[in-house]
Amino acid sequence: MRKVRTASGAVAVQVARKDRGRVVILAHVGSAHTDAELGILLDEARQIVTGEQEALAIEVPVRPSRVADVPDWRTSTLLPTPAAAMGAPVGSGRTAATHSRLLYDVLGAVYDWLGFDAVADPVFRDLVIARIVEPTSKLDSRRVLADLGAEVLSYKTIDRHARKVTSSGYRDVIASKCFAYARDCGGLSLLLYDVTTLYFEAENEDDLRKVGYSKERRVDPQIVVGLLVDRTGFPLEIGCYEGNTAETTTIVPIVTSFLQRHRLEGTPLVVAADAGMLSASNLKALDELGLSFIVGSRATKAPADLESHFHWHGDFFTDGQVIDTVTPRHGNTKVNNTALRAEPVWKPDTHPDAWRAIWAYSAKRARRDQKTLAAQEARARAIVNGEKTAKSARFVKTQGSDRSLDEATLARAQSLVGLKGYVTNVAAEVMPAAEVIAKYHDLWHVEKSFRMSKTDLDARPMFNRVRDAIEAHLTIVFTALAVSHCIQQRTGQAIARTVKQLRPLRSATIVINGATQTFPPEIPETQREILTHLGFNPGY
Repeated sequence: MRKVRTASGAVAVQVARKDRGRVVILAHVGSAHTDAELGILLDEARQIVTGEQEALAIEVPVRPSRVADVPDWRTSTLLPTPAAAMGAPVGSGRTAATHSRLLYDVLGAVYDWLGFDAVADPVFRDLVIARIVEPTSKLDSRRVLADLGAEVLSYKTIDRHARKVTSSGYRDVIASKCFAYARDCGGLSLLLYDVTTLYFEAENEDDLRKVGYSKERRVDPQIVVGLLVDRTGFPLEIGCYEGNTAETTTIVPIVTSFLQRHRLEGTPLVVAADAGMLSASNLKALDELGLSFIVGSRATKAPADLESHFHWHGDFFTDGQVIDTVTPRHGNTKVNNTALRAEPVWKPDTHPDAWRAIWAYSAKRARRDQKTLAAQEARARAIVNGEKTAKSARFVKTQGSDRSLDEATLARAQSLVGLKGYVTNVAAEVMPAAEVIAKYHDLWHVEKSFRMSKTDLDARPMFNRVRDAIEAHLTIVFTALAVSHCIQQRTGQAIARTVKQLRPLRSATIVINGATQTFPPEIPETQREILTHLGFNPGY
């Protein structure tokens, strides 16, 4: 076996033998440009000649203890002289480690592309990436980051940086970059708002974690989280409130904070929210801020809003029928005249005590509502007959110890099936009823964002107890949600699927001949297409 320097400066490894004074080349193993490559080629050549001769004393000198002690064959003009100290041949190469560095680099590239590197905290960046890949505690995030090939930090370092998130105003920087991205994408014409609750498995309440109304019917201490997104679901603002805070009181502070942060006072914007935000004070506050709003209405308001229709046509509606009318701003105000067959058309000047109301009827929704009512009626009858026990139930009327079926309430609910209402302060000549309904239905984007944050990103701050830690956790989740949403928009697939496809592509760190080198993974066509959508070029 011999080594020959080529014209390009590489070292060629060949297997040869002497025959009557001549060198006969048996095989050309390959050419090496680095120490690690040379070690691999020598190992391959050694395996070729094993069994044909004894240990080869010409190929490897004494094994160095550091990579820096290995000579660089590319800069040497002569091969090592035979006088150099010799040692026993080294064994085959070994895999020192594997990691999903490609996934880490991709997520980091999107993070930087959104401008979040303005935070200038690499530990915060790593915590966001770890949250996207595998949501877990700060302590366990060290394992996730190690698996991604990131620098492994001590828990004290991670905790120290996490404590800076709130005090250093990281959320303000992230929110400004989110606003810039949504503005450039043209998604600020419609803002969507929704609220959720995150519970804690704690016995006692404190200043933030309190028992309140829970959609999941839990009695654990919780916090209330409000999220403002653009029309695609990209996050713009997040707020955290005490667990017993009424949902209706959260929308105005969030929207006001958003307007003040980005100096948008007086800018024409439309805010959409579900019926949970419907209150006279909220609508008045949004109107005084110069904002247009579209808020879902409750079915129980239909008889008053559609008084003329019910008077002249009863509870008959055609599939797809839309009725544009008015709704009083306060319950004691009467704005409809049953003497007129047509519903009044709302105008700001002529109806100062009312808002515009739009009601739409859907046969599909009616069938769904009828099914729900049938189940509720069956449950109510079972309670009345003593077959089930319950403290309270719909359509059950209680008088002392006697219980009876509330026939009047049931009949009223059955007359309203299939109706969906919307309240707005946008005039009909500015926005037709169909467009108002379409904008309201975009609320599924914010619901999708909440589902992503609560499932894929596991937003529940179960490992945090004090307010600053909870706020820091929500800032990390907020940032991770923005990165995840951007990836989903550009790839067209869920963030969980992207992570699932890229994480198995692992780089390998090989140690051979005393040298260490990391080899990147082979990228299949499907995964390379994901990288193309994200504008990421791995360079190999």
